[in-house]
Amino acid sequence: MKTQARKRRALSVPEAAEELGISRGSAFAAVKRGEIPSIRIGKRLLVPVAALDSMLSEVRQEEASESASG
Repeated sequence: MKTQARKRRALSVPEAAEELGISRGSAFAAVKRGEIPSIRIGKRLLVPVAALDSMLSEVRQEEASESASG
């Protein structure tokens, strides 16, 4: 019987930093400023993968529209 690996729905802030290619400190600062979406569960601070993907899509769309207009 094959089992599929369950895809994680949230990353720790250091894991999100690695995905984004930024430092751990920069990621925590961006979370504090609200630039990276996050949720707190107990003492854990997590970045939902769907919210991170959505945020990156919005940034790409803004960059594309800026480069097209100017």
